[in-house]
Amino acid sequence: MKHMSIVVRANWDDGAAVWVASSGDIEGLAVEADTFEALTAEVVAAITDLLELNGFPSNLPEIPIHIMAEKLVRIPKPTY
Repeated sequence: MKHMSIVVRANWDDGAAVWVASSGDIEGLAVEADTFEALTAEVVAAITDLLELNGFPSNLPEIPIHIMAEKLVRIPKPTY
């Protein structure tokens, strides 16, 4: 495979107060962390381990990981 990248979806879980990440590109990826920065480190570590365990065909010297984050923030309605 010449071109490869991994897409990871990250969402904020209000109830648990953590970022949660998963990917349809890497079977078994499910990580969470308190901050987005910590989540990024957890995602990289988990993907590295999963690629070693499961194998991943690529001719690239590096595999790009796209972490797509979504967090809903609400503000109070302004009073006039």
